[in-house]
Amino acid sequence: MNYATIKNCDIANGPGVRVSLFVSGCTHHCKGCFNQEAWDFHFGKPFTQETIDQILAMLAPGYIRGLTLLGGEPFEPENQGPIVELLRQVKVKYPKKSIWAFSGYLFDRDILPGKLGDPAITREYLGYLDVLVDGPFVEAKKDLALRFRGSSNQRLIDVPKSLKENKIVLWEDWQGDLKGMK
Repeated sequence: MNYATIKNCDIANGPGVRVSLFVSGCTHHCKGCFNQEAWDFHFGKPFTQETIDQILAMLAPGYIRGLTLLGGEPFEPENQGPIVELLRQVKVKYPKKSIWAFSGYLFDRDILPGKLGDPAITREYLGYLDVLVDGPFVEAKKDLALRFRGSSNQRLIDVPKSLKENKIVLWEDWQGDLKGMK
């Protein structure tokens, strides 16, 4: 896997101050995508253990709320294995930090049924996520007033609750996600 960039102190892609990993590779090619260069799976730099170590160091300060995965497409089968390894290490070192992911795939149609690569890896991946913003960016539904998403068709899904209740539960209480930060 390659990655396009890592942003430290990102405040646009989830609650609080976050570290954001923009992976390379996306087959959606959404019209109006803000990150078209990351469609290419070979764009950017190779994702290595050194990259994971860099992200872990960036996550260390107490003011960093968590990690966000974007792209490109973090749920492309080629990207899932390396991301799961990152998430394993993040959860061991920082079990209280939240993990968000953005995907053009739909949680209930594509991701949960295991249609993207190895279903066991996908299921483990989901087990680390707190919130998934799903659905492709649709330029005709673009709305700059939306929190943490680009178009109104995209959903903010509370992944643990959705897995537990076996139905989609939307994440809405963004203030609740910031509790306990003092």
